[in-house]
Amino acid sequence: MEAVEILFTASLWAAAIRIASPLIFGTLGELICERAGVLNLGIEGIMTAGAFAGWLTVFLGGDLWLGVAVAAMVGALFGLLHGFLVVPLGLSQHVTGIGITLLATSLSYYSYRLIFPSVTSPPKIEPFQPWPIPFVSDIPVIGEALFRQTPLTYLAFVAVLLVAWLLYKTPIGLAIRTVGENPSAAEAQGVDVTLVRMGAVMLGSALMGIGGSFITLSAFNSFFFEMMNGRGWICVALVVFGSWRPGKALAGALLFGAFDAYQLRLQQLAGAYVPYQVFLMLPFILSIIALIIMSRRAAYPRALMVPYRKGER
Repeated sequence: MEAVEILFTASLWAAAIRIASPLIFGTLGELICERAGVLNLGIEGIMTAGAFAGWLTVFLGGDLWLGVAVAAMVGALFGLLHGFLVVPLGLSQHVTGIGITLLATSLSYYSYRLIFPSVTSPPKIEPFQPWPIPFVSDIPVIGEALFRQTPLTYLAFVAVLLVAWLLYKTPIGLAIRTVGENPSAAEAQGVDVTLVRMGAVMLGSALMGIGGSFITLSAFNSFFFEMMNGRGWICVALVVFGSWRPGKALAGALLFGAFDAYQLRLQQLAGAYVPYQVFLMLPFILSIIALIIMSRRAAYPRALMVPYRKGER
């Protein structure tokens, strides 16, 4: 009975939204890349680099928002590298993406050890604090879950609206979707396919960097190895779950966040009787099941992972 009652507690849904926030940024970033026809498997490394760069900026005396901006710039730089290798050069998007993940992760860990060679525990910073929104934050359950979050969580929800507006209401969004569906038709209309794809990968990677910075600047107050814990790969799956649409991707991120928050509470109830590893894998199993159900109807961009060279048909 207690397991059911947990589902109606404000703390569960507040935790679900916090867990989902970095996934929202990462999923939106991956979605933009794939909408333009580029699979970005560098997301795990880019989020790690963003987490480290944002945290280090604040640790060295920078403002928290400056840390977010630096994380976005670092993400965009790795996106530029990835885009250059896979768009004009036409290299394998799978191999390049994994290489970017290894490069970004290794550089972050190496830089950490270089700057802090003898620390025994991760140095701490003062992270973002919750911003209760007046009046609505006092609403039972909903107020605590939605309106007592940190600024980056609010920004994540705003980002969903902005990305949806960009993709479906602007000429730039139309160009991004067109080069991901039919780059030849886009070129015939005077669209520079290479420029649009490169820009989309950089923008998407910047969002991934912000998603990584959420971990160190909002969820925690320090940087440590393996803290991404596969979140980047979850974001890749959430893009498919969301059928390459921002609204559905948001729902997928919230669903995974709810699964993860729920398993943490189940551990407290049944941890003495059931191995904790069972609870740890529960959100991933449920997410895989949901992914299988949703992906059967998913219509992926037709030019996804297809290299394009100007003038070719």
